[in-house]
Parts: sequence; structure tokens; C-alpha cells
Amino acid sequence: MHTITDETLLVTGGVDTHRDVNVAAVVDYAGRVLATDEFPTTLQGHKRFLTWLRSFGEINKVGIEGTGTYGSGLARFLSEAEVGLVEVDRPNRRMRRHRGKTDYVDAEAAARAALNGEAKSTPKSRNGAVEMVRALRVARRSALSDRTRAANQLHALVVAAPSELRETLRDETLAVLVDRAASFRPGELSSPTAAYKFSMREIAQRYKRLSEEIVRLDTEIKKLVAMTAPKLLALKGVGSEVATHLLVAAGDNVERFKNEASFARLCAAAPIEASSGLTQRHRLDRGGDRLANYALWRIVLVRCPAMNKPGITSHGELKKEHLSERSFGA
Repeated sequence: MHTITDETLLVTGGVDTHRDVNVAAVVDYAGRVLATDEFPTTLQGHKRFLTWLRSFGEINKVGIEGTGTYGSGLARFLSEAEVGLVEVDRPNRRMRRHRGKTDYVDAEAAARAALNGEAKSTPKSRNGAVEMVRALRVARRSALSDRTRAANQLHALVVAAPSELRETLRDETLAVLVDRAASFRPGELSSPTAAYKFSMREIAQRYKRLSEEIVRLDTEIKKLVAMTAPKLLALKGVGSEVATHLLVAAGDNVERFKNEASFARLCAAAPIEASSGLTQRHRLDRGGDRLANYALWRIVLVRCPAMNKPGITSHGELKKEHLSERSFGA
């Protein structure tokens, strides 16, 4: 390990994060590597990393890859220690083809990206009510996905069930099908019909449990959103779901956005240059948060005057109306 020590230096750190160990590098003001090392992803490991980094001089900033996953613990610790942080994206593939791929190379790349300003996004603090909303939303998304899977499985069993059972269930709505299947009493499993009834009952009861779980999660999410951003909820077109998407995209430390343009960039709603030669044009940046972009679309759709016209009740009908107006020059 190559090490240069000078406590008068202004140093920059870089971390390639993993589940059990963080690989770190420290560079000087010219981007020269002073040292590299590994630290466990524990509180003691975070303390050792900070002590190690400070031993080389005054800390300029630290670039961390994956602050929302494996690096979240280290990012919280360094933020509480008032160390400047920047979010570092994965090194580009072209660089990896030329330099190869190791954890130490990635840590050095993270440090240099933080030093030269290539990485300049402030990571989310993840220490407030918005982080609580995000955690609940993870559970809700999982429950919703599992409930959809259960519904599909229930319909598939109806299609494949013996004729006498299939004929009594095939035309039922999902709600009725779940209620009927959940009340089945198949008795002893001595026939395919009994086995199908047993399976349907288990899946239907699972569907109901997941529905109850989703209701509980929705209740807690609505409470947190109302407590965190009442002014946002008061805006036209903003409901609990839309507000949740926007809050989670912004994070707890909204001061990291310098202006409205930076938030628009995050929401994939900002124009970027796409000019060539004599052609001067812009296009939308597609690299932002898609759920936040969807939330903005919902707000615009609700506020669109055309949606207030009689007979316009959906986006599809709005699109047809717009095309009709264009066709006849309205």
C-alpha cells in the first residue's frame, strides 16, 4: 500500500460501497492517490474510516457510490460528522475497459470524481419523515405486487379447474371470486376439485391479508405526508400518491436543490441541448426519477382545462380530443 502523509493537505475521499466492507481511497489536491484501505460496514468501521481519512489532512469532501443502498449507513454517519458528501455514479464503461475493474480502482475514481467536480450531487440525508415514507412505500409496493400475483394465480386456477367448479366461478368479478374462494371448505383432499378449492382458498385468504396490509400502509403513509408537506397536499392535482412520489424524489434535505431547474432535472422534465450543425433544438432529459415525472404528469393532467370538458374522463379521451382539435384547426 502506497501512503503519503501530510497533515497540511486538503484531501478528498472516495468510497466504493459493498454489503460487508467499504473500499476507500484518499487523494490530494492534484488527484494523486495517497492511500487505499478497507473498512467494515459497521459503526466502528465508519469511525475508523473517518479517523483514517483525517490523518492525511483537512477533508475537502467525500464521494460515495450508492448512498441509497450499501452506502447509506456511511453517508448518514459522515453527514452527522459534518463532512461534505457527493453522490458518485458508477464509473463509465469506457473507463473500465481501459483501466479494468477492481474495488480500489472504483474507490480512486470516486475520489477523483468528487475532487474535479464531475460528481456534484448532494446525496439525500435519509434521516427524516421523508425517509420514513420511503420505507413504508417499499413495503406497500411489495404487498401490491404480491397481491397482483395472487389475483393472477387465482384466475389461472379458475381457468384450469374441473368443469363443475370452473362453471360456477368463471364469470365472477375478482372481489366476488376472492370472497367465494376464501370461504371454501374443501374437506379431505381426495379429488382434483378438492385440491383446487384448497389452493383457491389459500390464495384468496392471502389476497385478503395483503389487501389489509396495503390499507394499513396507506393509512400511515397519508399521515406522514400530511404531517410533512401539508402545503403540497393543498395544491390542485396533488393527492397522497402524487405527493409521496415527489417527496421521496426530493428527500429530506430539499436545500440540496439550488433552483427549480435542478428539481426539474431530477424529475426528467428539464430540456437539454440536442443541437447539431444548423439545427438548434432541445429535448427532454430522460435520466431523472420516472415516478416523480409521472407525478408531474398527473398534476398537469388534472389541471388541464380540456379535462373539464363534458365527456372527457380519461387521458385517452383527452388525447382524442386534442387530435380532433388539431385535425380541424380548432
